[in-house]
Amino acid sequence: MADVRKLLESRLRAAFDAIDPGADPVLRPSEHADYQANGALALGKKLGRAPRKIAEQVVAEARLDDICELVEVSGPGFVNLSLAEDFLSRQLASIADDERLGVDVAPVPQRVVVDYSAPNVAKEMHVGHLHGTIIGDALCRVLTFVGHEVIRRNHVGDWGTPFGMLIEHLVDVGESEAVEELSVGDLDGFYRQARASFDAEEAFRERSRRRVVLLQSGDEETLRLWHVLVAESVRYFEEVYAKLGVLLEPEDIVGESFYNPMLNDVVRDLDALGLLVESEGARCVFPAGFVNRDGDPLPLIVQKSDGGFGYAATDLAAIRDRVGGLGANRILYVIGSPQSQHLAMCFAVARLAGWLPQDVEAVHVAFGNVLGADHKMLKSRAGTSVKLVELLDEAVERAARAVDEHDGPGDSNERARIARSLGIGAVKYADLSTDRLRDYVFDWDRMLAFDGNTAPYLQYAHARIRSVLRRPEAGGPPAATPPALRAPAERALAVALVGFDEAVNAVVEANAPNKLTTYLYDLASTFTSFYETCPILKAATDEERRSRLLLARLTADVLALGLDLLGIEAPERM
Repeated sequence: MADVRKLLESRLRAAFDAIDPGADPVLRPSEHADYQANGALALGKKLGRAPRKIAEQVVAEARLDDICELVEVSGPGFVNLSLAEDFLSRQLASIADDERLGVDVAPVPQRVVVDYSAPNVAKEMHVGHLHGTIIGDALCRVLTFVGHEVIRRNHVGDWGTPFGMLIEHLVDVGESEAVEELSVGDLDGFYRQARASFDAEEAFRERSRRRVVLLQSGDEETLRLWHVLVAESVRYFEEVYAKLGVLLEPEDIVGESFYNPMLNDVVRDLDALGLLVESEGARCVFPAGFVNRDGDPLPLIVQKSDGGFGYAATDLAAIRDRVGGLGANRILYVIGSPQSQHLAMCFAVARLAGWLPQDVEAVHVAFGNVLGADHKMLKSRAGTSVKLVELLDEAVERAARAVDEHDGPGDSNERARIARSLGIGAVKYADLSTDRLRDYVFDWDRMLAFDGNTAPYLQYAHARIRSVLRRPEAGGPPAATPPALRAPAERALAVALVGFDEAVNAVVEANAPNKLTTYLYDLASTFTSFYETCPILKAATDEERRSRLLLARLTADVLALGLDLLGIEAPERM
């Protein structure tokens, strides 16, 4: 089984290379055929030749007879390609015998570090953590599926000056009482109380400052109390991740504190390389190409004027550890768009220092914001950030009402499981189906709808197909024999099914889960058209029934696997 688009591309590229080595066929899906190659237009302009003549030469030289039933030149130089029925049938039979459903493993597996989620210790996760956590989880699932070795890194905020204040508040309320308060998930309440004491009491502020010094110097009792805060926060993070259905584990947490012992080495090595420059008392690096609004060189502050370290030092230490210690070939930073410049400067400095070699890719997988109906940052009715746990609980409650309205299965436990799958799936799918760089409006009615590009629509499509396959008339699992594709709707569904490999590869290439959501929605829509025009169990002949049952089973399998790669459950019944 091969990625059909890549297979076509390789055959076309050989024909284009015969005309101009390295020319791009510019292959795209098309409304006029299954695919269209537009490369002759640019090549004609480059060579001063008629694009149509170039397209005709490509068609004459390309070896496509075993793949396409029709290859023709249209317009000024487009090459339309329609896949052959027997090719599609063979591909489908191959998919049906493959537990990976035709998705090949990466030819050169890499070790990929994915940095995502990153909540703060002693603070509750809010809706601002939703986007990055879900995108990061989906990318990890897809990268693992295609054969890469994925190392998750949850870079939590667990170090710095606020911990002096938090530890002192823990001492004041008593350790057992503080643990009880934190264990029920009221991290924000604990933080607010500590902040209130810090703002109101000079003695508390002074104690907090002394506690920071003790923490940074490794005082045993202070570190023990710090570990109490971290442990209770991690327990809370686990509960949120379990509710959200993401794969992050406590061992994936490598917070700021982990890199703290490395920071002096970062400064020492940058200084030895002659990269550090003192600016207003701070020690900085000025990577080329970064300027402020006035056009002046922009510094990356590594060590502050008071001797403390900022985020840049920690991020540089992390890069050095991920490449030198973990042996990463690629690092993905699933972090909000506002951090673009900071990360770009860190990458530039790490390359100058030799910690990020040219053969190691560092990518900022940026994303936008989650907005409310007013197109402003999503807030609670009280005007505060929406707690992620509360949002997820509301999603399940709303989904439970939707299940009741749609007369779901009678068993209460099964209804509860379906409601959870629908609610959490709806939240995740709405997030993942958006171009990650764009802001999106959080709309309960839209994301929980059973029609349109939503998780419930796909989940229901999957469950409906499974119900057909369970009927006695289906006669058990259909054999993996090449299906007949005589009706237009059968052929259209076949073309959609063989595109699964291409969709998964597109996610990897662009770090964009919405490539897969778009594919799954198109597949489900194509199946709906097939289902409405091509009787399955009441097909005219046994051969036709078996063929259509196979198409149905493959569609359900692809929907289930595709949703699973996004971290979304596909219930068998709804």
